[in-house]
Amino acid sequence: MEEKKLSTQEKALRINLSKSIYGSFAEIGAGQEVAANFFKVGGASGTIAKTMSAYDMKFSDAIYGVCERYVCEDRLLQMLSHEYQLLPERLPHRIATTRFFAYADTVEILNYERTNQGHGWIGLRFQLRPEGPYNDCVVHVKLLDNDQLQQQVSLGILGVNMIYGCLMIKDPEAIINSLLDGLTTRRMEVDMFRLSGPDFQQVDNRLMALKLVKNGLTKVAMFGPDGSVMQPSEALYKRNVLVLRAVSGR
Repeated sequence: MEEKKLSTQEKALRINLSKSIYGSFAEIGAGQEVAANFFKVGGASGTIAKTMSAYDMKFSDAIYGVCERYVCEDRLLQMLSHEYQLLPERLPHRIATTRFFAYADTVEILNYERTNQGHGWIGLRFQLRPEGPYNDCVVHVKLLDNDQLQQQVSLGILGVNMIYGCLMIKDPEAIINSLLDGLTTRRMEVDMFRLSGPDFQQVDNRLMALKLVKNGLTKVAMFGPDGSVMQPSEALYKRNVLVLRAVSGR
């Protein structure tokens, strides 16, 4: 019998009730949508060390360093690095018993004129065991709802799914398949996924990218010359593109 999928609220509550999971949330561009889900179900003091949103660019630069673009992978990694290192630094008494995590997202939601494409970079830096090494999960999403509020709600659901998947699910493909629990591909497309770190050395992210396509989360996967997984709009930003149709020989 197929196991019943947990709701967003059930996932958030299970994490809140875990005594070993504790971390920070830094969300830019769409409000505190992910952290809000943990606050709403109760018991958030067991999970949340800090929430913040450095919405103003000058404040963001002062905290994370200057960045040419604010909704990009480089900014996300700056956020994860800054927030994660503060946890053991400020909470040394919890190191031996706590699985630290830092969740971050930098997002562009639909503007008032509806002339842009909502999208965002979302990441989690996390431990699988106390005093263990950290791992990273990074995804890029396209927000397809035609309403600002609904895009924010979708982002909040995805963030809970990511945190729960990385901290509670062992199989990488199962983590991918859980990202859109409570959502549909009409509301959100996940077009890049990378899971890396000492605990996931066996994971081939090229295969994970193909599983995104196979499982219907996106329509295309892109790889660099070195085989690394790339996000198309990021890789092709301000570049001239030449497309050649391959002709198979007989």
